[in-house]
Amino acid sequence: MKDRLVTLIGGGGFVGRYVAQELYRAGARVRIAQRRPRDAWFLKPLGGLGQTQFVAADVTRPETVARAVDGADHVVNLVGILSGNFRGVHVDGARNVAEAARQAGVESLVHFSALGADPASDSAYARTKAEGEAAVREAFPQATVLRPSTLFGREDQFVNRFAGMIAALPVVPVLRPQAKFQPAYVADVAAAAVAALADPKAHGGKTYALGGPDVLTMAALYRWIGEAIGRKPAFAELPDALGALVASFGALPGAPITRDQWRMLGHDNVVPAGAEGFGAFGLTPTPLAAVAPDWLVRFRRHGRFAGLRQPA
Repeated sequence: MKDRLVTLIGGGGFVGRYVAQELYRAGARVRIAQRRPRDAWFLKPLGGLGQTQFVAADVTRPETVARAVDGADHVVNLVGILSGNFRGVHVDGARNVAEAARQAGVESLVHFSALGADPASDSAYARTKAEGEAAVREAFPQATVLRPSTLFGREDQFVNRFAGMIAALPVVPVLRPQAKFQPAYVADVAAAAVAALADPKAHGGKTYALGGPDVLTMAALYRWIGEAIGRKPAFAELPDALGALVASFGALPGAPITRDQWRMLGHDNVVPAGAEGFGAFGLTPTPLAAVAPDWLVRFRRHGRFAGLRQPA
């Protein structure tokens, strides 16, 4: 990947910053393309002099995507949303990226989808993610599709969000307590993405399900976070009838969950049996307990001075 130009569509987001850093280490040149490039300027000092470029692009506007991929050797589409115009971003936007990549003659395209993508899902998120995969395949058949599970990392809005609730509340409500997750470390997913870019002969046209080494229920995840930050609130596992009522207010500002997210929680987010994953890239996924305590320490009552205690 040395000196190759890689366009990261949505490169300033949570996953994109890790993909960019992996590319910096490989010696690639990185072009960050997103609607507000200044939101990604924090990446510039992470690379070498002249290693990072910035360009304005919106996946719903094909002409801006075409400019973003012009001259690129490789492209990664990282754009996804949790609410809003799912079809416009996940389907039409993904198609725009794939068509622009094909017309630009890039060597490889990696498209980020999601574990649980399903054209028959009752969740608009999961359904449009699957439809987006089909649109990408039609426009760029040799694209590599990555389906990561829920991701954790220092800047995530998953583990950190729950930790903030556990640190602040004496009683913490748990929605869908038996829902299963197989969370993956964002740095591992970034490494898989760059490996796929670098070897399109091996990975082009394939779909990979990327889940971590541990399968946890929602209730078990809350308890683990509580132990990791030294907090012992009461956990109130809400029955589905009450959880559905909470989700019905999902359109209101500050709501803890949307209706579509509630539907997503009705399906386990785990790697299907027999699916190819991290092993195809020679990667061993990182357990949550191996890295999360390093940043979760800020949620402890006395921070780093409280001392870290790993759960048994």
